[in-house]
Amino acid sequence: MSYVPFDPSKFTAAKAKPLPVILLLDVSGSMSGEKIRNLNDAVRDMLDVFRGTENSETEIWVAIITFGAQVKLHQSLVSAGDIQWQTLSADGATPLGIALQMAKAMIEDKDLVPSRAYRPTVVLVSDGQPDNGWESPLNEFISDGRSAKCDRMAMAIGADADEAVLGKFIAGTQNRLFYAENAKQLRDFFKFVTMSVSIRTKSQMPDVVPEASVIDIKPATIGEREEKSKSVAQKLSDVNGGYW
Repeated sequence: MSYVPFDPSKFTAAKAKPLPVILLLDVSGSMSGEKIRNLNDAVRDMLDVFRGTENSETEIWVAIITFGAQVKLHQSLVSAGDIQWQTLSADGATPLGIALQMAKAMIEDKDLVPSRAYRPTVVLVSDGQPDNGWESPLNEFISDGRSAKCDRMAMAIGADADEAVLGKFIAGTQNRLFYAENAKQLRDFFKFVTMSVSIRTKSQMPDVVPEASVIDIKPATIGEREEKSKSVAQKLSDVNGGYW
């Protein structure tokens, strides 16, 4: 029997695989006041849950890109457990296109998002109309390269959000367009995102996004709001006798 020198470096435990979560958050001037306070609370709660969800096989990484007076990498892509939360503030316009370009560059960079990483989840939240120049970056994000393979979720805050743009962002996914007009609905959306990602960390197939039906939280959706509006309009029509 030949002698093999002892080498402790051969006995290292496998590293947990990262599951990236990238938040694209509108912090334009219209998000000031209660909206930005509620957004801060919801994201902070999500990070707290993520810190307790990681295990030896899967580690949740989070990056936060904000777009308002400037497009900013508010939080670089790191383990949720390493994040010291910095409060968001609102100001400026809505340069969505540049934010999408930054997110895509991050996802395509294999030094930042290694090939061993699980399928990223990208979340877009906005309350208004994006500045000009968003069309091409959005089309490239959803149709080309690694970014096209991400799970994508979106939430419209308030009635002024551009539902067509947000709807296009989630095109081709199983996700519905979510909606918030108050603090509870905003928190419910982020709880839904949190549970979706957390379920994946415990799954034997973390690249597979769980169906909405298996998640306890049911956030408000644009479709439900439209149905409610139609129902109210119909009742008013019945009361008033309609046109006839």
